[in-house]
Order: sequence, then structure tokens, then C-alpha cells
Amino acid sequence: MTENDHLPFPADNFQRRFNRIFEQLVSHCHVLLYIRYDHCRTPQAALSPYVAGERPEDGVRAIKLNQNESPYPASPSVSDALRGIGPELFREYPDALCDKLRRKLSAVHGIPASRIICGNGSSELITLLYKTLLREGDAVAIPDPTFGLYETVARTFGVEPVVVPTDDEYRIDTRRLAETNAAAIIIANPNAPTGIPLQAPEIERLLQTYNGLVVVDEAYIDFAPESISVMNLIETYEHLIVLRTFSKAYALCGARIGFAVASERLIRAMQKARETFSVGAVAQLAAEASLADMDYVKFTVSRISQTRDRFAAELTRRGWRVIPSVTNFVLAAPPSDGVSAKELYARLLQEHIYVRYFDLPRLSDKLRISIGTDEDMDALLAALTRIG
Repeated sequence: MTENDHLPFPADNFQRRFNRIFEQLVSHCHVLLYIRYDHCRTPQAALSPYVAGERPEDGVRAIKLNQNESPYPASPSVSDALRGIGPELFREYPDALCDKLRRKLSAVHGIPASRIICGNGSSELITLLYKTLLREGDAVAIPDPTFGLYETVARTFGVEPVVVPTDDEYRIDTRRLAETNAAAIIIANPNAPTGIPLQAPEIERLLQTYNGLVVVDEAYIDFAPESISVMNLIETYEHLIVLRTFSKAYALCGARIGFAVASERLIRAMQKARETFSVGAVAQLAAEASLADMDYVKFTVSRISQTRDRFAAELTRRGWRVIPSVTNFVLAAPPSDGVSAKELYARLLQEHIYVRYFDLPRLSDKLRISIGTDEDMDALLAALTRIG
């Protein structure tokens, strides 16, 4: 008797059946694997990533006016604090909750520390609020145009962006945002890339009539009239979150640190889901030091605002359409009978002058120009004259 004689059918039939069943199993597994892989892959493949401004090559002398950075260094108190760093700052983990920084923020802004959360830039906090306060399938109402990260992060978490166009003057219509019945509304105030502010009473009317989450990103608030901030409203409205950053007025872009203020309930929810030790010890130290020298911050903000107004007036004199801005940048369209915004962007790059061009509806005829020093802006104006 052979080893196959006990089979109830010939061995060759067994082999054929085995092969067929095996092929079916493999095919089934491939389908399952593809479905599982595609389920993870497809949402990411559909995303349009947020694209930051270009960086000059190392060693190239350039004028960088494309990322809304401060043209002035951070406060001297920051340099002093960094010079005093000991090895233990790097050896030990940082303060996970940024307690010392939160106490300093509380003293500066008159907000209880329990209503403040710090993050690795306000971008981490934007991600965190989508992660913890919204669910997959929810909708978020977003003005257009605005900061592109709001929509990118929403899609990452399966939240549907409902885009509401601003009016012909690029002003945000809070009533239309509320009419979307979205679970949340997110507003940059002043808005980016336009630089146009909403007045605080208008945002408060929204808070009074809309019950969803309202997020107000005040990244550029230090350059605007103080009266437009709604930070003081968080104790009145439980559904309000206000975002701030140290990147712009405090000149700490490279440190990556921001904070949010909200009700204790919302802050507790965000604290539970935040990354442990997301804000490094050096960043915390730099932010603490900058808060100790608010006079310097106000001085540099004033210089930038004066330069902005002078530059905007000169562009207007040359026939540009300049959107009125209360930030550290201007959005402006060159004369329609001259060189296009896209061509100007390319020609300026050749001269190592970096500005921002958005190839998007309603923006493709404009440049967004960060405000540098007076010397920076004069160099840009001279280049625009040469280009024609």
C-alpha cells in the first residue's frame, strides 16, 4: 500500500483539489489584505497636504518674506535665558503640562492656568481639537480663503470641511458659517491670508446663536487692535476655544510653541489626548523668557506695523490693490495691465526674494508678502521697479 492508498479519491485528484482550494484561499487573503491596506491608504492618498513657504538654500543670501516670520530677533531676555542653560535641561524630561509657562500666561492674560493648554505650536493644538472634540463624520465650517491647515487636518480625521466663501471684500460672514449647521466653526482672526479682522461683537453674536464648537485662531492678534480679541469671552461661553502662538509677534517660530484657552472641561479633554512631552524644555524656557519682556514684543510689533502701513501705501501708489491688513503681512494684486502675480513671484525668486503665491481661485492674481525690516521692503520695492 502506498502512502496515498487511504485517500477516498485518487492522489492526482487530491492534489488538484488541494491546489484549487489553496489558490482560492490565497486569492481571498489578497482581497482581505488589499481591503485592509486600501482602507488605511485611501483617505491619506486623497489629502492635499499643507504646503509651507519655500526656504532659501543654505548659504544663499536672501530676503525671506513668505512665512510671516518676524524680521527681528526674539527678546534679549530669551538669549539670556538660553545662555544660562545647564546640562540638566537636556538630561531630564520637560514639564509635561508646561505648568510654569501656563502660570506665566495666566499672569499676563488674566486667564486661570486651568483654562490653558500648551502645544507644539498652535498646529498641534489644531490637530488635538479635531482629534478630541470632533468625531469622524462631523462637519466643520471654514471660511474661504483661510489657513489651509484647517481643512487638511479635518480630512485626516474624517471630518468634512464645509467651505463658506468670504464676500467680495474677503470679509467672513459668520451668519453663513452658522447656517451650515456644522458641528464646529473655525475662524482665523485676523484672517490669513487676507489680514482682515472680525470685530469681537460679531463673534460674540455667533456664540450667542450657534451651539457648536467655535474655534478662533488669534495667531496674528498681537498686530491687531486689542479690542478684536475674544479671549476674555471664554468664561462666558463654554463652546469657545481661542488659539494663540509664540511664532509671530514673539519671534519664536523655530521653538514651535503655542497655547489655547477654553473652558476647563474642554481643556481637560484635550490634555487627556495630547502627546506626552510635546513641548520641549528649550521651547518652554524661551516662551517664559519672552513673556517677561512684553515691552520688547510691543516695540517690535509697532515697528512691523509702521513698516506694513508704509509699504502698503507705496504699493497702492503704484496701482496695486492692497487688501487692508492688521497683521504682519499684506495680500496685494499687481496692476492688471502689468506683470502677473505668478510671473512676479517667479522673477522675485530669481533675485532671491521670497514671497508667497497661491495658485488658487480668488488668490492667483495676488501675492502675500510678509513684512520685513524697512530695508527688506525697500529692496523688494526696488526689485518690483526693475521687473516692471
